[in-house]
Amino acid sequence: MQISPVAMRLTGPLFGEIQMSTYAAPLRDMLFAMKEVGGLDAIAAQPGREEVSADLVEAILEEAGKFASGVLDPINRTGDKIGARWSTGNVVTAAPGFKEAYDSFCETGWHAMPARTEFGGQGLPTLVSTAVAEMWKSAGLGFSLCQMLTQGAVEAIAHHGSEELKAKYLPNMVSGKWTGTMNLTEPQAGSDLAAVRTKAVPEGDHYRVSGTKIFITWGEHDLAENIIHLVLARLPDAPEGVKGISLFVCPKFLVNDDGSLGERNDLACTSIEHKMGIHGSPTSVMSFGDGPGAIGYLVGEAHKGLSYMFTMMNHARVNVGLEGLGVSERAYQHAREYALERVQGRTLVAGSRTIIGHPDVRRMLMDMKARTEAMRALAYYAAGLLDRAAGHEDAGVRAQSQSRAELLTPVVKGWCTEVAQTVTYTGVQIHGGMGFIEETGAAQYMRDAHITTIYEGTTGIQANDLVGRKLCREGGSTMAALLADVRADAQRMVEEGQSCGTDGLGRSLLQSVDALNTATQYLLATYAGNPAAVNAAAVPFLKLTGNVVSGWLLARLAECAAAQIAAGSADYDFLQAKVVTARHYMAHVMSECSGLQAVVTEGAATTLGLSDSQF
Repeated sequence: MQISPVAMRLTGPLFGEIQMSTYAAPLRDMLFAMKEVGGLDAIAAQPGREEVSADLVEAILEEAGKFASGVLDPINRTGDKIGARWSTGNVVTAAPGFKEAYDSFCETGWHAMPARTEFGGQGLPTLVSTAVAEMWKSAGLGFSLCQMLTQGAVEAIAHHGSEELKAKYLPNMVSGKWTGTMNLTEPQAGSDLAAVRTKAVPEGDHYRVSGTKIFITWGEHDLAENIIHLVLARLPDAPEGVKGISLFVCPKFLVNDDGSLGERNDLACTSIEHKMGIHGSPTSVMSFGDGPGAIGYLVGEAHKGLSYMFTMMNHARVNVGLEGLGVSERAYQHAREYALERVQGRTLVAGSRTIIGHPDVRRMLMDMKARTEAMRALAYYAAGLLDRAAGHEDAGVRAQSQSRAELLTPVVKGWCTEVAQTVTYTGVQIHGGMGFIEETGAAQYMRDAHITTIYEGTTGIQANDLVGRKLCREGGSTMAALLADVRADAQRMVEEGQSCGTDGLGRSLLQSVDALNTATQYLLATYAGNPAAVNAAAVPFLKLTGNVVSGWLLARLAECAAAQIAAGSADYDFLQAKVVTARHYMAHVMSECSGLQAVVTEGAATTLGLSDSQF
């Protein structure tokens, strides 16, 4: 496939001559964050990771950047404007260019990269696959969802499926020859999976599955020869509620014993949704069992399907948080290039002739840049925790890393996607009236970003998970350890940072960690007696946690940058920008922490103060 990364140019009396940007992977910042907060060097030193050298990682990122900018970015607009199409016969055709891009994606090994070697993957650290996935999400969010759902299905089967299921399905799913989906919710259920009604009736060595599932990402398409659906359903003797849900593999085409494809299973995509964004990703309504029933195979034990599906859901939640980062990076690049080219009005910043010389445009760009780099720091830090939890030699470090990763999973998902709303909105604002016009492309990022706060659990669901399962039910021990680390680093910056200017970062961080600690203690003290008040404060608490943890990581990056400058590094411009960006974040974002603390500790009364009829 020959797709050129030539940037789009708009012409005419309305636009003048405006060069629209092409995605460029921010490799320097990605590598810096991987090393300094992701812990790349320590991860590479783990047993079995000896080949993960800095040179190899850089080479992987460079090649991924070429694919993202040269193949995915050019079809992203096509996916948005034309989108996937459903036609009679329950056929879904991907947007033009997607099939060719997907074939190339699989042929060059990108689809298999995140998976384990025993199933045909490359077995690279989560930190590396996270950075690569950021590029896919930046350059083509709708396209990237197909791989994301497939990899989640791979993880669920790998962790919980029988050896027979693994052998039959995983090699082709890892390679991308087959794709995977996650079929959870139904029209009457929404986020309440206890209300799932899809049935599974035993029949010999399999089950007959019947029911309707909605919001199925890439549930039907023409990219791959088979689609492996993971479906939640109830057995005839299942107890009520979430304890009565089982998980089944329902392939689009049945798979013969020799691995060849057999007859079409009794399942179909009856429509695809007309959506606000991610038009390139078909969101399907799936009907199982319009005839005799779709043949499905039980994963693991009966009635444990929801816990099994959480393996897939947690994988998806981290990756959806990464979507917030990816689309924000792309929106920032788009706005930055526009601001560097658009001439309008008298500028006030010396040396600038375009709108980047307007102080308010500069403020907005700095805000986009700082928030995006904060998201990257948080996402990469969480990815590094997962690698340490999986491979560190010390069992204590593995356990601590796992508990901290679990604490931060809803923060990565909820906070990053909420921040993406601010960043992509600001990108439109920088374009002014041009941003409201679809031809400039700025609006797509804002439309695409909005779904990230909703699917795989809304921000409210993530926040309730954070304060309920991850904080209060364990007495706050994992959060306490995290806050202690933040406070120790902040105190060191105050005491040792005067010579390089990071002492101010430390003082701001100390104030913010105090605010988070006060909010944490309030929730712990209130949870047992007034859970409604705790849930009313959950989203502000999630935002406060995200602000503080990401601010801590940005401060650490700034401290590393300042040390390298003091050591005489030739990369002065990049390193000095890291310090300034962290200072901006402290002044413009971390200053919100005291207000969020007040909302957590004092805001529930008004949230819960009206009766239903008073709304």
